[in-house]
Amino acid sequence: MTVTAPKGFRASGVAAGLKASGGPDVALVVNDGPDATVAGVFTGNRVKAAPVLWSQQVLKGGVIRAVVLNSGGANACTGTQGFRDTHATAEHVASVLRGGPKPLLIGAGDVAVCSTGLIGELLPMDKLLPGVTAAVKQLAPNGGGKAAEAIMTTDTVAKNVHVEREGWSVGGIAKGAGMLAPALATMLVVLTTDAVAGSEALDTALREATRVTFDRIDADGCMSTNDTVLLLASGASDVQPDQEELTAAVTAACHDLAQQLIADAEGATKHITIEVLGAASEADAVEVGRTVARNNLVKTALFGNDPNWGRILAAVGTTSAAFTPDRVDVGVNGVWVCRGGAAAEDRSKVDLRGRDVTIQVHLHEGEMDATIWTTDLSHAYVHENSAYST
Repeated sequence: MTVTAPKGFRASGVAAGLKASGGPDVALVVNDGPDATVAGVFTGNRVKAAPVLWSQQVLKGGVIRAVVLNSGGANACTGTQGFRDTHATAEHVASVLRGGPKPLLIGAGDVAVCSTGLIGELLPMDKLLPGVTAAVKQLAPNGGGKAAEAIMTTDTVAKNVHVEREGWSVGGIAKGAGMLAPALATMLVVLTTDAVAGSEALDTALREATRVTFDRIDADGCMSTNDTVLLLASGASDVQPDQEELTAAVTAACHDLAQQLIADAEGATKHITIEVLGAASEADAVEVGRTVARNNLVKTALFGNDPNWGRILAAVGTTSAAFTPDRVDVGVNGVWVCRGGAAAEDRSKVDLRGRDVTIQVHLHEGEMDATIWTTDLSHAYVHENSAYST
């Protein structure tokens, strides 16, 4: 049920000493082929970490044989030395794989690099490179679970997925628990498939999948410098699904991982689903959902089990979406507390004692809908993020 479930992939996760905890912190995913096509999406932040700049560059060729990932340091805002370190990491991965027990004739340009952790500090290369060597030695067809553990930062659980289809499948691992926001999140995701698919087909599938999954989780409105989602295809199944089938399977895998990410969001006590209905356009629906998700007054109200629909309606009013205020309905956990922009059912009927909360906003402007997933704003979130670097 992980990134090595599809045929043609090996992975590993080792402790190299990058984390003060001594836990696993270097992961490696290798595509043994016969194909090595790839697609990727990256952070929308203009401040991009060195590994993002490197991986964007090497993905232009549409071929990747390996992905090396580290936690314990983001290698972001580290200048030219940070980029040189990323290049050196890719070179080392390629060199060790060429001389490994199952040699792969690859170069640095066949290796994507991902990092996660504190921004602004150089990686300890004297620890990272030996960690890469150890990761190559421990590569295994069942090593996906260890790789998922090695990329965790503030995550409390490892995140894995496997979506099976007839004769082929999609697998994946992910990390992320904070800074979850549109245009990706503080996430590293490696997806694999043993389907036969060209890089263009993979790109189409991945962009459609991320548009309705990773791009619609928003824990705190903050965007990272390192976000990376990669999709690798080995072709080892000899099955070539059509574009619709490929996109559906990749979307299912991304949705599963996205829900795992939001469920593990830092300090969260509520898993909040915001359904925007009856919008004039999908863009309007998404804007309304994101705005409600990012509203601190809404988030703190839900942390306090208060179905304060006025805060929700006020948040909707700050958007550019098409709507008439006295036609908007708001429901919380199945109770329509607001109808036509005014009080409706008694808010005391809303049961917020559980973890799952559903907010529905009906704009009555058209037929387009969208769903955004978020969390509440708790004491634990503030504490964790106020002490993150210390």
